Amino acid sequence: MSTAENAPPKAPLPAPAPAPAAPPRPAHRDANVLRWLAAYTISLIGDSIYFVALGWSAQKVAGPTEVGLVMAAGALPRALLMLGGGVAADRFGLRRIVLGSDAVRCVLILAVAAGVAVTAPAVWLLVALALAFGVVDALFVPAVGALPPRITSPDQLARVTGMRTLSMRVSQIAGPPLGGLAMGVGGASAAFAAAGLLFALSLPLLLAVRLRPLGAAAEASDVWGDTAPASASAPASAPGVRDTPDPAPGSAWQDLLSGLRYIRGHRLIGPLIAVTAISELGLTGTLNVGMLLLNGERGWGPSGYGWIVSGFGAGATVGAVLLTVTGRLPRAGLTMTGTLLAGCAGAAAIALVPTLPYAVALAAAVGLAMGICGTLANALVQTAADPAYLGRVTSVVMLTTVGLAPLSYPVVGAATGVWGVAPVFIGCGVFGSVGVGVALVSGAVRSAELAR
Repeated sequence: MSTAENAPPKAPLPAPAPAPAAPPRPAHRDANVLRWLAAYTISLIGDSIYFVALGWSAQKVAGPTEVGLVMAAGALPRALLMLGGGVAADRFGLRRIVLGSDAVRCVLILAVAAGVAVTAPAVWLLVALALAFGVVDALFVPAVGALPPRITSPDQLARVTGMRTLSMRVSQIAGPPLGGLAMGVGGASAAFAAAGLLFALSLPLLLAVRLRPLGAAAEASDVWGDTAPASASAPASAPGVRDTPDPAPGSAWQDLLSGLRYIRGHRLIGPLIAVTAISELGLTGTLNVGMLLLNGERGWGPSGYGWIVSGFGAGATVGAVLLTVTGRLPRAGLTMTGTLLAGCAGAAAIALVPTLPYAVALAAAVGLAMGICGTLANALVQTAADPAYLGRVTSVVMLTTVGLAPLSYPVVGAATGVWGVAPVFIGCGVFGSVGVGVALVSGAVRSAELAR
């Protein structure tokens, strides 16, 4: 037997080390995120122009009561159907709902623009438009709000949420002047047409956005990842969190109940939504209706009110920029809770300051605190949410901010008439602070962190 045959086998060569993974691209440099951001901003500006056109058209052909009816007509179906919109987003996929509802909004507004061009807008037409727009918005708002976790990685979600807040601020600043300009140049028809064209411009941008698949079962070639949610497509759950997807799709009503049970049973999402609802009910009416009444009581005039609102907006914008630049704040749950407490204290103190400059400075501080608080809360909710429930979770979040919070407006007005401005501001600040207590009681909120 040869020596070679008796030699011990050679040890296998070690496998080459895998190449280090490329670092994730920051959201503000991601073309996919920027396409979504551009579409979202254009759509929001279109919304602002639409509301300007609707309000001014109603004011020209109707009295104050009818104007209020027209402006409220769209809010009612949007609030009532918002949860159904979240169910539709989860059942039929974000792609179908976002693109379909945005296309319907475009066609609806352009049709009204054409009709208004040949005849004066009647009250019934404006009410019908507002109702129809509100119904479609109940589909569009939850679906488009559920997109951020599907277009970026978890470690970039806070940055994307900050960019979304910036987009909202830009639309609030740019939309009304553009709507007024269009009304001045071509009347209501031109303003409605401008809104419709902006919706049309957002469609190809949304169509080009690529969504991350729901999970390993999603087809890699499906750039929208637009399959109906099922248990096989859901990612693994976080330890200690009950977020198992539905074993099988049921009726729309069963899906809605399943989503509500999911939110109620989730250790983090349930308390965060409760905190958001309480703080919105406590502060939204104060910072809108209450601020108007405070301004009138102090005699600061329309310009004073404008300065206060601008101060709040500037502070909120700085907060959004901070999270957009940093991408992450440590101890996110406690930071959110602390900024909420600061915002509630500042809102209560605005009614106690003696002069307008102090009120503007305090409003800016409140805006900064609430901007950080809201962005962190939203990012934490969307990071924790199972992708199969994103539409339903987002619809509940939007219902607390868009649908329920305005219910405090008449309460703040009536309470101010009975007790005066300062007690109402203090009371609302204390009520909002109940949300701080809810956050501190929840261990999941206290220990919540954003992905690195």
